[in-house]
Amino acid sequence: MSTPNTLAVAYTASESAANALAHQLQLPLLRLTSDLKFVQDYDYLLLERDQVLAIAKTGKGAPKPVSVELASGAVEHRRKFGGGKGQDIAKAVGLNKRTDIEVFDATAGLGRDAFVLASLGCRVVLHERVGFVRALLQNGLSRAELVVEVSDIVKRMHLAAGTLFDYSTEHELTDVVYLDPMFPHNDKSSAAVKKEMAFFRDLVGFDEDADALLPQALQLARYRVVVKRPKGAPYLNGQEPTYRLDGKSGRFDVYVKRSLDQVGDIN
Repeated sequence: MSTPNTLAVAYTASESAANALAHQLQLPLLRLTSDLKFVQDYDYLLLERDQVLAIAKTGKGAPKPVSVELASGAVEHRRKFGGGKGQDIAKAVGLNKRTDIEVFDATAGLGRDAFVLASLGCRVVLHERVGFVRALLQNGLSRAELVVEVSDIVKRMHLAAGTLFDYSTEHELTDVVYLDPMFPHNDKSSAAVKKEMAFFRDLVGFDEDADALLPQALQLARYRVVVKRPKGAPYLNGQEPTYRLDGKSGRFDVYVKRSLDQVGDIN
């Protein structure tokens, strides 16, 4: 991944929790004594307010902070009105064939796709290797688990340690591996990027080892690997999928190893 812009953990009242997070992420610790627009030493701050951990851009005219919200806003709307198992992501994973699917989400990010799959009945194991994104995700999952309406969904989501590369065929295989690596953007695409995604592209850059994800995923997937790609992006690792589902702004490349209709043991 590319080198991130300057980031620090900030606190306004209690220092202890912020200090622990800063130590965990190996980031500087800052006491926030003024409005975010007046902070000059850091481009971004990781800040917890009212138990909500968020990433905030500093300086004048900055957009509002971004946190993981799984029980409200766009995610709630998608859960209620997004189309259920008729969504392309559901078809790509194979929910039109089976419902008891375990998904290994190797690039969990803000957890939105994982939440959609969990809401449709999948058991989802999430992995996120970027430290501050993982912290945001853990905070969002913990808060959502306390919301009655979505608590059962969140219980089907497990944020696991490590990354895809820490697993091998010696481990138990998973049904489906889901990949959504960060892709380099250009001037044409950046204008359409949501402000919050601009945050992460600015801080995280893109997954320079993205091509290496596919061979590893194909080893660990029992049935298929699903890769989410922007419109016009090349195939991951230059490998053509078994088939693809094209949407307005992106697509799902599906690499089938074995039919989901086959539920017997794999030798």
